[in-house]
Amino acid sequence: MKKTKFYDIHKELGAKIVEFAGFEMPVQYSSIIEEHKAVRNSVGVFDVSHMGEVRVKGEKALDFVQKLTVNNAAKLSDGRVQYSAMCYLDGGIVDDLLVYRINENEFMLVINASNIDKDFAWMRENNTMGVDLNNESDEYSLLAVQGPNSRKVVEKVFNIDLEPVEYYHFTYGKFDGVDFLISRTGYTGELGFELYFKGDETTARKLWNALFEAGKEFNIVPVGLGARDTLRLEMGYCLYGNDIDETTNPLEAGLGWITKLKKGDFNASDVLKKVKAEGLKRKLVPMIFDEKRAFPRHGYEIVKNGETIGHITSGTVSPILNKPIALGYVTIENAQPGNVVNVKIRNKEFPATVTKLPFVEK
Repeated sequence: MKKTKFYDIHKELGAKIVEFAGFEMPVQYSSIIEEHKAVRNSVGVFDVSHMGEVRVKGEKALDFVQKLTVNNAAKLSDGRVQYSAMCYLDGGIVDDLLVYRINENEFMLVINASNIDKDFAWMRENNTMGVDLNNESDEYSLLAVQGPNSRKVVEKVFNIDLEPVEYYHFTYGKFDGVDFLISRTGYTGELGFELYFKGDETTARKLWNALFEAGKEFNIVPVGLGARDTLRLEMGYCLYGNDIDETTNPLEAGLGWITKLKKGDFNASDVLKKVKAEGLKRKLVPMIFDEKRAFPRHGYEIVKNGETIGHITSGTVSPILNKPIALGYVTIENAQPGNVVNVKIRNKEFPATVTKLPFVEK
């Protein structure tokens, strides 16, 4: 198992450690509900150093990213970030990712931890432009500081003004003599900043301590993977391996907004154009339950009038709504908001209403 530069700190704090994507990662420190509410109401810190970073360099860097991803990276300028996805030639999703434009000849692609080897192999296979590809995942550490008070905390630590940094943009900072890339994206729906750096355990510990000292007045807390999942689900953000994978295409997964079919040819563009022209057969939809005893989990059947019409991909009890919520694929006829379906949970059917995202308004 791999360990992040913050592993010893997690152990000292008494975090519950689990295996995730080949890493030993903290799933929770106090309780998932407490950590979740701390991020919604103030500020929390996540160790997400397990994420992957791939550097793309060369005169054809943009051409490569355009072929590889579904969004239009030509719209990016230096210092901007874009949410996107990579598809196999049949339209199935290789991974969802963030595209950082460093300059016209250099991009950083941030990919999911469980997909690093697979993604990098796919990138190399598609590198017909001769760009320089470098998997820097093991070199980077990454903290995500999330919540309404996150900006104040990060500004104090780096002694910079982050007010001008707009959503899905990034800037640079320095701490302990180490260069940082500081971006504002987030996986929680709250204001938040990601701190990318290449440094040792000493820098990692100094950074952690500085953040928690700066955030003391805001009751800053460490947050594990458990609350990260409940926070993203309240916003309806997809998780690879649950809501999207090689068997799903971005249009049916509700990612049509990042799938730019008019930008020119890219991997699976012909297939996705055909899918759109013929109409979707199923769709990923948000569902909410009134019955608090319902706990929807990945893989549970969705039924209507005795027939299976889909399955749950992600589910939890929302700490903010105090109701069970879920994402799941249903046949297109049942995908309209307001439609009531049933979810089979322990051989009993619980009604759920198809709704709109996000579950929690921000």
